Amino acid sequence: MEGRDPVSHELIRRLWTGDYFNEGTEDREWFDKLREECGIFGVWGHSEASSLSYYGLHALQHRGQESGGMVTSDGGEFHYHRGMGLVKEVFDGTRLAAMPGTAAIGHVRYSTAGESKLANAQPFVFKYRGGDLAVATNGNIVNAPAIRNELEAAGSIFQTTSDTEVVAHLIARSKQPTFADAVKEALHRLNGAYAFLFMSNDQLIAARDPNGLRPYVVGKLGDAWLFASETCAFDAVGGEYVRDVQPGELIVLDRQGMRTERFAEGKRRAICAMEYIYFARPDSDVDEINVHTARKRMGKRLAQEAFVDADVVTGVPDSSISAAIGYAEQTGIPYELGLIKNRYTGRTFIQPSQELREQGVKMKLSAVRKVVEGKRVVMIDDSIVRGTTSRRIVNLLREAGAVEVHVRITSPPFANPCFYGIDTPSREELIASSKTVEEIRETINADSLYFLSQEGLLESIGRPQGEPNRGHCTACFDNVYPTFDEVESQTSDEDALQLIPGCGDST
Repeated sequence: MEGRDPVSHELIRRLWTGDYFNEGTEDREWFDKLREECGIFGVWGHSEASSLSYYGLHALQHRGQESGGMVTSDGGEFHYHRGMGLVKEVFDGTRLAAMPGTAAIGHVRYSTAGESKLANAQPFVFKYRGGDLAVATNGNIVNAPAIRNELEAAGSIFQTTSDTEVVAHLIARSKQPTFADAVKEALHRLNGAYAFLFMSNDQLIAARDPNGLRPYVVGKLGDAWLFASETCAFDAVGGEYVRDVQPGELIVLDRQGMRTERFAEGKRRAICAMEYIYFARPDSDVDEINVHTARKRMGKRLAQEAFVDADVVTGVPDSSISAAIGYAEQTGIPYELGLIKNRYTGRTFIQPSQELREQGVKMKLSAVRKVVEGKRVVMIDDSIVRGTTSRRIVNLLREAGAVEVHVRITSPPFANPCFYGIDTPSREELIASSKTVEEIRETINADSLYFLSQEGLLESIGRPQGEPNRGHCTACFDNVYPTFDEVESQTSDEDALQLIPGCGDST
């Protein structure tokens, strides 16, 4: 695509073969769940912008738990704070009171790559000739390392390993006459998935990638405008959903009001299907489709495609509960809480031995013996990544006395890595890339295993009759990447390696 920087085919080869995982894989061996992305929240025109942002970010906490941050503007200067940990740990009443202003942007982070440290926490704040600049984003700019190398060769000095900082440098170096024009010029350079919030002393700008890969919505609270990764954040602050930010759209707010323009023409619409399957909160609407309802339809479709006679249906908390209810309603098999999640445990991967890691899984999840003992159980889950966690959960149910465990998955086999802001292992480590369904069934010790068909998935989300795809990215299932036509071998191997999740830094 003219004006955009290409991505090397070497990226794909190394991701698929797992060459870059030759070292430091110990912590990844146990890790068998996709990691959340990041969440952003913005306010324009409200006297309590910091408090609104606090509650909005709290509602988006499921999208990132490593760090949180916020920047407010009173029209003259910025007030900002960032910290490691949950939103409630980063901010308190005293901190929020010290952040006056009628505009704010906030961020919760899970780093899909790179270091988890304060320097990489967002929003980023910079001073340049145009004044103050703050940036927050959800997504992954796949050609950021190539641009970074170009900027460093020209004298730019970077303070973080985040690809978001690249965009700030492009804006600062722009010779465009206005802040909005400089943002548009910077966005023209980018490939990948992103939902951006930019703030200057007197403007707030929202922008979404041309494919609309990451969810992004606009809301209102009285006369104030709100922006968020999910609609559940509007509910948390008493706001109302207005519409989605359109792919390739730039929304500018200043003292003159709101105006919209395009920095790029919308391309193949490709909202991440995993938002519906796993990432988004069930009370959110993504592309005006309720997530809970979509997941219930997935469960019902699973029952139609792969019915099995059983005594109990249970879901793996939390993302699979809605689908389990749908499966139970369709089959008439009772739904029960056969698995309980402990919400007060730490992250199991920090345990030093495999034995303690196994115990950590049991601390996070437990089977209800009186529910599953002597029963034939249908266990609904959203995905299987490596297979290790699925095997442990199946074994938990067996240890609690289940006589049969039939596993039903609300997604097709996850066989391909993601380039667009989801933390996935290399292709080599994805169990579905090298094993048949029967081999996976044996690996996880299930009596039967079935993955929802891709057709069933798309129809469950909400596909118009006769259309192959309503507009979703399903690359992790079918290997068809929305931006593949832009992936050309015009960067060095070293640069391409930096584009692979795990070697650069994305949010």
